[in-house]
Amino acid sequence: MTDGKGSISMESEHKLSDYNFEFPKELIASRTAGKGKTRILHCPKDGGERRIMKAPEIVELFRPGDCLVVNNTKVIPARLYGHTLHGGEVETLLVQALIPAENGEARYEAQVRPGKAFKIGRELEIAGVKTVVEDIKEDGARVLRFAVTPVELEAVMNREGHVPLPPYIDRPDDEDDKLAYQTIFAKYSGAVAAPTASLHFSEEMLESLKAKGVYVAEVTLHVGPGTFQNISVEDFTQHKMHGEHYELTKENAEIINKAKREGGRIVTVGTTSTRVVETIADANGIVRAQSGVTHAFFYPGYRYKIVDGLLTNFHWPKSSLILLVSAFYGRENTLAAYKMAVENKMKLFSYGDGMLIL
Repeated sequence: MTDGKGSISMESEHKLSDYNFEFPKELIASRTAGKGKTRILHCPKDGGERRIMKAPEIVELFRPGDCLVVNNTKVIPARLYGHTLHGGEVETLLVQALIPAENGEARYEAQVRPGKAFKIGRELEIAGVKTVVEDIKEDGARVLRFAVTPVELEAVMNREGHVPLPPYIDRPDDEDDKLAYQTIFAKYSGAVAAPTASLHFSEEMLESLKAKGVYVAEVTLHVGPGTFQNISVEDFTQHKMHGEHYELTKENAEIINKAKREGGRIVTVGTTSTRVVETIADANGIVRAQSGVTHAFFYPGYRYKIVDGLLTNFHWPKSSLILLVSAFYGRENTLAAYKMAVENKMKLFSYGDGMLIL
């Protein structure tokens, strides 16, 4: 049974601790090797032997007529620093754009710290812009109103903002991250985390795939900070998944359906693209143009409706993302692949190497 949001209700035990794995911290990638320069662990879906490949070599695993589904969201430099009217330092992470105020001023839902500085009605200065706290959400996020238009605020972010690197990358962001943490597919601003599986692709790899007759379809899912949210319950079925905005256009839906109709395999790049197409697909694996917010949570027991292959990074232990991968590849297979990655000193997480289940 599903709960209508992509998750599965089953009587069997769902223990989060079963999805843990050990790794040395030096394997956490703090810098990317560069687009097309990472290593990919090929995990054959038919149970064949796993092998480590250079990223460009995965092109040979695709067939003419296959369809690569990528996320074209663009990371915004959403981390802004400022101060209170009394000079105290504050930090904000702009998570989601909201409808502008009646006078056209930009409004954003934001994560903030320290929380005590962001009381309702409080005025602050964020990145040189006068800012008012309008509301406090149930989860502690603040609704902030900036004394500039959305276009002007975007210019401020591009000038003063910082790349919101994942919390496990233990260093400040720098100029290199502005390019390194952006995929070659990035078009539409709105994400506060990169769809990092796409970081493995170079323009040359993409052209090689197209020349081979592989379709490329795009979805948009603006990745929120909830992607790094820890699951706090041992029975992970009780976890409440964060919502993320998505869109699939008619043109891209037709590309996916055409590939499926012709017998091509649908290979999603990353958990974000996976969440979009599995949210939208009907029981027959057909997708239609749609936009909305997905709270889809996939874990073992879920039956994928449309995805035939998955390219993804290695994910944090006991995370919703490792559960999604395990739902596709199986728990034992997934943990065995992670063990092989660690033994071969593959780099882990957002800036690291990846695995292709195909």
